[in-house]
Amino acid sequence: MSEAPSPQLRISDQDRESALTALGEHLSVGRIDIDEFGERSAQVTAAKTRGELSAFFLDLPEPHPVFDAPKTAVSEPEKPASPSAGISPMQRVMGALLPILFIASIALIVTTSVTWWFILVPIGISAVGEGIWGKGWDNAHKKLGKQRRRELDG
Repeated sequence: MSEAPSPQLRISDQDRESALTALGEHLSVGRIDIDEFGERSAQVTAAKTRGELSAFFLDLPEPHPVFDAPKTAVSEPEKPASPSAGISPMQRVMGALLPILFIASIALIVTTSVTWWFILVPIGISAVGEGIWGKGWDNAHKKLGKQRRRELDG
């Protein structure tokens, strides 16, 4: 039942991507140089049939393009938790405003006659936030970002 497909069958974008990936592997191991890779890539992009596409690999060992291969990501992957998951809207607002408050306080101290104690305003807000939301409340988004990267990597 598994007949050899005709070389006259038209190819899909997925078939072209498979061929470009195979060419990239040949380039990375040194079988073809960058100029030849560019020429063959342009020809692969313009190819319309399996026969045309296969002709670009006659002088190369495996890997060759895989025709009608199922996509590696056929089903939609499970969405990872957003970086803001587990952070209340008020925490996000305060986490965004705190650095601005520090900069504004320093700017006011430098440019006006406001005394140095004005810097205690953002420090006080930070301390209150820590008391309400727990230690590290203003760095929770960084921790979630690191956790998300770890999940995506492995």
